[in-house]
Amino acid sequence: MTRAFYVLLATAIYIFFFATFLYLIGFVAGLPQLPTNVDTNPFWGISGPVALAVPIDIALITLFGLQHSVMARPGFKAVWTRIVPKPIERAIYVLSASLVLILLLAFWHPVVGTLWQVDAPIGRYVLWGVFAAGWGIVLLSTFLLNHFELFGLSQTILNLRNRTPAAPQFRLPFFYKLVRHPLYSGFVIALWATPVMSYGHALLAFGLTVYILIAIQYEERDLIDEFGDEYRGYRQRVGSLMPGVGRVK
Repeated sequence: MTRAFYVLLATAIYIFFFATFLYLIGFVAGLPQLPTNVDTNPFWGISGPVALAVPIDIALITLFGLQHSVMARPGFKAVWTRIVPKPIERAIYVLSASLVLILLLAFWHPVVGTLWQVDAPIGRYVLWGVFAAGWGIVLLSTFLLNHFELFGLSQTILNLRNRTPAAPQFRLPFFYKLVRHPLYSGFVIALWATPVMSYGHALLAFGLTVYILIAIQYEERDLIDEFGDEYRGYRQRVGSLMPGVGRVK
């Protein structure tokens, strides 16, 4: 019964996460149909004082980054799984990430002003196409590894079947032959590709890009600990976020 409950719980968390992820896409796109977006938040106004909005937004980005990085570290997991059963540890991580993301979406304070604006139709179509491609790269990158393991479903299904997860293997499917972190590359593309870049949007894109650059350093330390020289050689051959850029000698 407990194992079946874990599967149901992980499934519910996955659906909750995916709905949050879809909202994030609309939020970054500035869809006016949503209750809030990067440029509009009726709860806090659209023209609040910059001196208040910027520190709040930076704090939200920092909280998002800390949750993602701290809970993903092996040392934290070793302690955390003494409290949370191991089969649902990843699902609880995904739930925590979704809740922190919802805080950012709900409490984000827009910052008025425009950094750039593209009015030509062809330019707008191209940028929206790049925006969509960025999110497509994010989603495809998760499936190139193991989408359902990444979001905590596979672990509960294996537990239900009384099986243990296979040992991690070093694989380089598709995008991973070109860049080491295509999922992050997709996020960076999606965050910056827009025909109208407001100051608030630029703050979000810049803050999350900085977080990504920091997170990569910690993730790669863990990957070196796990795969050793195999991953060190990979870093020497393949760029980090762009092909050929960020190789580590």
